[in-house]
Amino acid sequence: MRIEVWADMVCGWAHIGKRRLEKALASWEGEPVEVVWRPYQIDPSAPAKAEPLAEALRDPMTDEALQACSPGLSPADNRVRVAGIAADEGLGEQWGAAWRPNTLEAHRLIAVAYETGGTALQSAVVERVLSAHFVETRDIGDPAVLSAIAAESGVPWDGRGAALVRELLLTGKAKGVRTSPTIVAGDRALAGAQPPDVIREFLADAAGHPVRRLPAEVERLRLAESLLDQRDPLGALTLLRPLLDEHGTDRGVRLLAARSYFASAQLGRARTALESLVAEAPDDSYARHLLGRTLHRQGHPEQAAPHLTLAAAMTPDYA
Repeated sequence: MRIEVWADMVCGWAHIGKRRLEKALASWEGEPVEVVWRPYQIDPSAPAKAEPLAEALRDPMTDEALQACSPGLSPADNRVRVAGIAADEGLGEQWGAAWRPNTLEAHRLIAVAYETGGTALQSAVVERVLSAHFVETRDIGDPAVLSAIAAESGVPWDGRGAALVRELLLTGKAKGVRTSPTIVAGDRALAGAQPPDVIREFLADAAGHPVRRLPAEVERLRLAESLLDQRDPLGALTLLRPLLDEHGTDRGVRLLAARSYFASAQLGRARTALESLVAEAPDDSYARHLLGRTLHRQGHPEQAAPHLTLAAAMTPDYA
């Protein structure tokens, strides 16, 4: 069974959650579990050059961002509470971050570790990054720090993985990941750094309800549609790009792309895509309706009117 752990390396609960997951798996008697770490950002607005955390916490915008990792508590109070829990989990008495870094590059290192050496290497790199941030109080946004971890771990550090991390962040959003850490197994998710017994119960439930894996193309299409439903059309187009390249004749892919173009105000591209779809299937009332709306937004009401009228005649809801 494969599980994904969506987590940010600056979230103390991710470090605690890793320990608790390891304890859960140590006494797990079910089928073998493959653990893959995936990126999540609780503070995506963090600057490229890290700033001292104590200074950052005085900024109300930072305070709001970090609430994602400390619901119901101020970040300062949460740090004290989480440090105590971390000590109980064996992470050390001197535990706590000193920097507010942007974690995109750290996530890139972790993603490349998995591509290079699988789950064992990735887990080791995750541990090194978390320890660097929380135990050694180093800046894990510093290229020199990450380069050193890469060299120690045998991970090639040559610029690869940036596009992969961007896609994975969008994938997590599409799947509904909203907190760090979140364990995903099939169609089930467990949010937060839960105790080992809760994790084992979750794994047992997931193992007892296996989900048939969809073809990769279908899964990608559904994720892109989820992003569009969440009003992220540019994210949807990012996930759609490989499908447009490889399956550009598929009507479902083209229609979703047209919807995303329209929602992101790329009206010229939307019009081109929709005119082609309507020409192929004149009785597609939705494509015709969207074409009419596109033309109207472009300032062509006289061209839009016939399409809007026909769409409404075929589907009264469009009237």
